[in-house]
Amino acid sequence: MERVLVLVTHADGAVDDLGRQALSLARSLAPATLDAVLIGPGAASAAAGLAGDGVATAYVPEHAALDAFAPDAWARIVADLAERAGAGAVVAPGTERMNDVMARVGARTGEPVAANCIRATTGDPITLTRVRWGGSLLEEAALHCGRALVTSMPHAVAVEPAGAPGAGAVEPYAAQLDDADLVVRVRERVGAAGGGVSLADAKVVVTGGRGVGSAEGFAVIEDLAGLLGGAVGCSRAVTMAGWRSHTAQVGQTGTKIAPEIYIPCGVSGATQHLAGCKGAKKILAINKDPEAPIMSSADYAVIGDLHEVVPAIAAEIRRVRG
Repeated sequence: MERVLVLVTHADGAVDDLGRQALSLARSLAPATLDAVLIGPGAASAAAGLAGDGVATAYVPEHAALDAFAPDAWARIVADLAERAGAGAVVAPGTERMNDVMARVGARTGEPVAANCIRATTGDPITLTRVRWGGSLLEEAALHCGRALVTSMPHAVAVEPAGAPGAGAVEPYAAQLDDADLVVRVRERVGAAGGGVSLADAKVVVTGGRGVGSAEGFAVIEDLAGLLGGAVGCSRAVTMAGWRSHTAQVGQTGTKIAPEIYIPCGVSGATQHLAGCKGAKKILAINKDPEAPIMSSADYAVIGDLHEVVPAIAAEIRRVRG
């Protein structure tokens, strides 16, 4: 395979962690040439720093409608650039939005999409290892296709340095879009209630599960998260009960997180929840049930009632800090 095109995500004018993870996965498929495409506000600034990641050419599409996310428009751009560059594969981060885009690329080109991959080996066919069944199964697969479409499992691919710097050329690309490409487009963004630390970016996440007991019971969870400078998360059972917004949900159908420390309180640890916190460096579980599934994934565990344990931890933090 001579060339691979990577759809690189970015924020505030810089490539984000998930974008670099996708680049690392792509390098295993592209021993020769790696190209990138960055779309949306700040793309040109982010593209300028990609030479050190081994990228030869970073394409920056230009069109007035690209100031907001439009999945069909992105898919058309990716498909057109892959054809133009002669890419044998396209790789993107496995976020909800990028999986959406890649599925639309697949629909346009008639190619299969392999999502949530953690390893890839070039060859004919390409061989892949990908996460299935909410993180409970690793699948070894062979991808038979004309052009491989692959997404990387968030927070499961180590960011590896490029073996050699790329040319680092930034090339504007005049995107050709029509009205049909813009039928689905983000018109407005509403921030999560309460603001504060983003769940996806937080270094500390304190999550409450069904064991919290009520919406009011989250006061102790919020207190501990505030003391640690972290974000508050919740399990699916909590959102189903209406105690917290879905924007706070950690899990396969919520937010996938990768904090330095994850503190699930009263969370049983269903497979879907564990799929969302696999990227955590350390897990401290607080649960009165020593047989709860979350315990098998925890680095540290406190067996006890969270309504007693969490306030005690908060009180000790305050005492130590004086």
